[in-house]
Amino acid sequence: MMEMETLECKHITKRYDTGKFALRNVSFAIPAKGIFALIGRNGAGKTTLIRMLATQLMPTSGSATINGIDVVDGAEELRNLIACVPQEARAVGWVTPKQFVTSYLLWRGLGYSEASRKAVAALDRLGLWKVKDVQCQKLSGGMKRKVLVAMIVASGAKIIFLDEPTTGLDPISRNELWNMLRKLKDDHFIFLTTHYLEEAERLADIIGILDDGRLRAIGTIDDLRKKVRYPYSIKILSKVHVEKPRNGMIVKGIDENYQVVTTEKEAHELSKRLISKRVRFAMNPLTLDDIFYYIVKKPIEVESYDEEDEW
Repeated sequence: MMEMETLECKHITKRYDTGKFALRNVSFAIPAKGIFALIGRNGAGKTTLIRMLATQLMPTSGSATINGIDVVDGAEELRNLIACVPQEARAVGWVTPKQFVTSYLLWRGLGYSEASRKAVAALDRLGLWKVKDVQCQKLSGGMKRKVLVAMIVASGAKIIFLDEPTTGLDPISRNELWNMLRKLKDDHFIFLTTHYLEEAERLADIIGILDDGRLRAIGTIDDLRKKVRYPYSIKILSKVHVEKPRNGMIVKGIDENYQVVTTEKEAHELSKRLISKRVRFAMNPLTLDDIFYYIVKKPIEVESYDEEDEW
């Protein structure tokens, strides 16, 4: 098993011919182990960054290395160590999981006998043994997503890139995939993008917040909480004037709503005043959703699932 080291980006920038920036001067260094979640709204630049790190897209400027290997100059070497499931990936409907995973391994250069053996082992590890010979089009959305994860596990790659892996899944399928990723992180480095903040909070060892192509914050959930400094958040859901708390601050978002971050005592006092005025609000201990709003000044998108849109 290869020894995990670091993933480092230095001033990574991507500017398209239209003049639009997808990434702006992104720099960070993290241990290449466990799970790293990059969160942000749609269009924040998450997919652009993951494609660069997976050697699928050239940066306009800046550099990135994984375990000391440059993603541009060492792309060929790096491709032997990584596997990636892009956002648009789909399991081919008319083949079985065993055929699908075996075909992927053949494409990576393995012989048929070895590819077939590794495909079966990966499907068994991920609890897909009973459906290995069932056509993918007959599987649920969650099962189809697991087949894609089995594909990259079978490759033997210890560095895995997943671009919004649970988008569109129902809550039960999402939880099943989370449990699978928790087990995989023991012997893999998983870099995933998501706009589900609960997913990042429950899975990730380190979280990065990307907005408008810029990295706004990075660290453990405790590191990110320290940026806010106050343990409670009250979101004002009506357009009313709110006085600044004695201990705390008010954050006005681009959506013109307010977030008050403060102490538990002042949060309760403020909630009583808001109730008496019949003002709509939500009060909670600080979550990643609150931290995101505090840093970005915008809420994350909320997306419902659609069974027909599942992979």
